[in-house]
Amino acid sequence: MPYNHTSTLWPTDGDCFYRSRDVNPLRQSGPHCVSTVLAMLTAQTAEMFQGRINTQDPVSWSFALSEFGMKLAYCPTDVRKLQFYLSELIRLDDLFTLSYYSPVDGSILNDPDKKGWVCGSHIVILHRSQILDPASGRTVNAKDHHCSNHFTKRVFRVVPSDCQRGL
Repeated sequence: MPYNHTSTLWPTDGDCFYRSRDVNPLRQSGPHCVSTVLAMLTAQTAEMFQGRINTQDPVSWSFALSEFGMKLAYCPTDVRKLQFYLSELIRLDDLFTLSYYSPVDGSILNDPDKKGWVCGSHIVILHRSQILDPASGRTVNAKDHHCSNHFTKRVFRVVPSDCQRGL
């Protein structure tokens, strides 16, 4: 196979899992963006997921979603800013989680401090062309959300738990 410089985020355009799903925004309380995103996806409370997941382990998030018939499927990305992925994600017209690093400069590449800390990050939901942001508890057009200026940490598609792909 020849060397490829890029990859599509999803191998097919025809898949549709959660276009018609209702996802209601919630505002996080404290540093709980991951548990709040899981709560929005499942119509549960953020507190239900706190203590059950590791915020740095998406496999634990996927396992928590399995109780609700969902899981996460990895989308191949690198550290480019989200603006370079948004058009393709919007074109896929479904349900995703977008994680990004908080700094907008190159400090994300710094070595960790003595406690292992490099920088903060955040997670939001992209549903079709809308961002549901737990920091504000609001829904915003994806092209107008500030996340597009941030470097990508992770992108996952939310898929049914019986989907061939997924964590």
